[in-house]
Amino acid sequence: MLNYRVDDLSDDALAREREVQGGLAASTRALIDAVIRSTVDDEEILEIRAQVDELTARLTKSQIAGPFGVSVTPGGTVRGHGNAVVGLRNAIAPPLAIRRDPAGRAEADFTLGAAYEGPPGMVHGGVTALLLDQLCGEAAAAGGSPGMTGTLSLRYLRPTPLGEVSGEAWIDRTEGIKTTVKGKLETSDGVTVECEGVFILPRWAREAMARDAAASPPPSFE
Repeated sequence: MLNYRVDDLSDDALAREREVQGGLAASTRALIDAVIRSTVDDEEILEIRAQVDELTARLTKSQIAGPFGVSVTPGGTVRGHGNAVVGLRNAIAPPLAIRRDPAGRAEADFTLGAAYEGPPGMVHGGVTALLLDQLCGEAAAAGGSPGMTGTLSLRYLRPTPLGEVSGEAWIDRTEGIKTTVKGKLETSDGVTVECEGVFILPRWAREAMARDAAASPPPSFE
């Protein structure tokens, strides 16, 4: 069973977190891109490396044990800041700002730079799978049928160039604890990748829902 903790954070504290922690991740994301594409000489790189090591040592003076995990505030804000696709604090996340529709859809527009390259000038195929997995999961949750990825099948129509990309996913059908979701990535030249995934409500979630239902029986009208 996944561990979702509750963190009692105010709206002001959440805004500050977005500014400070999100800002640090954005700066680190820019650093990653610069490391890949820099042409400065070796001596300067060695100096920069030493400075980066010093900054890393400062950050590791105080850390949580293990990964960030997921927390929820009393107001319902979900903080999955370590997520590899949408994580506020994760410098390897693009990150995607996903728009969710209660009808069971999710979409996002984003930019993929040098850190996501596979073939020259193109997005790594595994990265596109990662992004579509997240979008499909978000669509299932938005439509009231959350679940973990059971299967994810992709059809690569053409390479996805680095740069501006948009993604979309939608619920195709729901059968009990299984929800089938379809999705796609596209650029200005058209769709590059299509997918279909099956998302399954895990046993622990089903058991939790059953306990909640038993603890809150329907009202009697006698």
